[in-house]
Amino acid sequence: MYSFIICFLAIIASYFIYGKFIERISGVDETRETPAYKLEDGVDYIPLSKIKNFLVHFLNIAGLGPIFGAIQGALFGPAAFLWITLGTIFIGGIHDFFSGYMSMRNNGFTMPHIISKYLGTKIQKAMAVLIVITGILVAATFAKGAAELLSNLTDINIFIWIIIIFIYFLIATVFPIDKIIGNVYPVFGALLLIMVVMMTGALILNPAYTIPEVTTQGLYLTGQSIFPYLFVTIACGAISGFHASQSPIVARCIENEKDARPVFYGAMALEGLVALCWAAIAMAFFHGQPQLAVIYGASPSVAVHDMARALVGPVGLVLTIIGVVVCPITTGDTSLRSSRITIADELNLNQEKLISRLKLAVPLFLASFGLTFIDFGLIWRYFAWMQLIVATIVLYAASTYLIHNEKPYIVTLVPAIICTLIAFAYILQAPEGLRLPSMMANAISVITTIITIAIYIKNTNKT
Repeated sequence: MYSFIICFLAIIASYFIYGKFIERISGVDETRETPAYKLEDGVDYIPLSKIKNFLVHFLNIAGLGPIFGAIQGALFGPAAFLWITLGTIFIGGIHDFFSGYMSMRNNGFTMPHIISKYLGTKIQKAMAVLIVITGILVAATFAKGAAELLSNLTDINIFIWIIIIFIYFLIATVFPIDKIIGNVYPVFGALLLIMVVMMTGALILNPAYTIPEVTTQGLYLTGQSIFPYLFVTIACGAISGFHASQSPIVARCIENEKDARPVFYGAMALEGLVALCWAAIAMAFFHGQPQLAVIYGASPSVAVHDMARALVGPVGLVLTIIGVVVCPITTGDTSLRSSRITIADELNLNQEKLISRLKLAVPLFLASFGLTFIDFGLIWRYFAWMQLIVATIVLYAASTYLIHNEKPYIVTLVPAIICTLIAFAYILQAPEGLRLPSMMANAISVITTIITIAIYIKNTNKT
C-alpha cells in the first residue's frame, strides 16, 4: 500500500515541479498567437478552452493502454509501480509535452512534418507510415476490446458491437472537432474518473485485498524477464508514441501557449495515475495467481469484468464497464482522425469539405475493421513496439529542438536513449521478433543503441 501511495503522490507532485521546469525551458510565450486562431478553419483548427482541450487530449490518449496494459503488466509485480511512475514523470510526460508543444509552434503540423524539420526529410515518410499504421492498429484493438466488454455485459454478439463502434468512429472522425468530440468528451471524462476512483476506493477499503510493496517479489508468473517485456507491456501508462499522433489534434485548438503544460503534461500525468490504479487493483485482486498468467498476452476484458463484479457489485460493474468502454472508443475515433490528418498533411490535401475527409477516412476504416478479426494479443504487441519506435523518434526531435534553442536537452535525450535500448532489446528477443536469447539480445541492443546515439550526435553537429 505504501509503495502505491508514494508513487501516486510522486506523479501528482511532478506536474507542479518537473512539469513547471519543462515549461520554463521550452520557451512558452503566452503572448504568441496559436494555430487555433492563426489558421482557424471550423473543422480541425478551432479555439477550445483549456478544460475542453485537457479532457479531449486525455481521452484521446487514455485508451485501453493504461487499463489493459496495466492489468497485463501487473503480472510483473510491484516493479510495475516504479516503471509507471518514473516513465510517466521523466519519459511519457516529457514526450507528450514536447510533441504537443512542437506541433503548436509549427502551425499544428503532424509529427512527420515536425520530424522533417528537426531530424531531416529522410525519415519523414517512414514516420508518416508508422503513425498511420499505429492509428489503424489502435482503432482495431480498442474497438475489439470495447466490443468484448459490451458483449459480456449484454449478451449481444461482439460483431454487432464492433459495427456500432465503427459507425461512431466514422462520424467522429469526419465531423468538425467541436461538434462531437468537444461536446461529449467532458461527460466521458467524468465517467472515466468516477470509475477509477470507485474501483480503487473499493479495493483500499476492503481488508480482503492487499496492494503489494515494491520490496516484495517483483516477478510473478510470466516466465519472462522484466527487461524489456514490462516496459513494452505497460506502454500508454508510462510512454507511448501513439500520443504524439494525438497531440496535433489538440495543438490546433489551444488558445494560449500557457495551456501546454496542463493539457499535454497534465493529461499524461493523469493517465499514469489511471495505470497505477489498475495495476494495483490487478495485483491485489489476483495475488499473482495463475489468472494473471492467462491475462498476459490475451485480452484482459474478462479480468475487468471479474474485478468490477467482486469489488463494486452489479451497479458498479455497469458503471465500471461503461468507464472502461469509454476509453477505447474515445481513443479509437481520434486515432483514425489523426491518421486522416497525417495523410492529408503529407499529400497537402484540403480537408474543409466533408467529401474530402470521407475519401481518406473510409479506406482507413475498412483496414482497421478488417484487423478486428485478428488475435488481440498479437495486434497489441505489434502496436506496443511500433508506438515505442514513434516515441523514440519524437524524443530525438525534441532533443534537437532544445539544442537549437540552447536549452538543457538532457531532459529529452536520456529518455530517447532509454526508449532506443528498450525497442532494440524487445524486437531482438520477442516471440514476434527475432527470438534471440535474452543475454545476446540485450548485448546487441546496447551496441546498437550506442551506434544510434553516435549517428544522432554526428548528424546534429552538422546542422
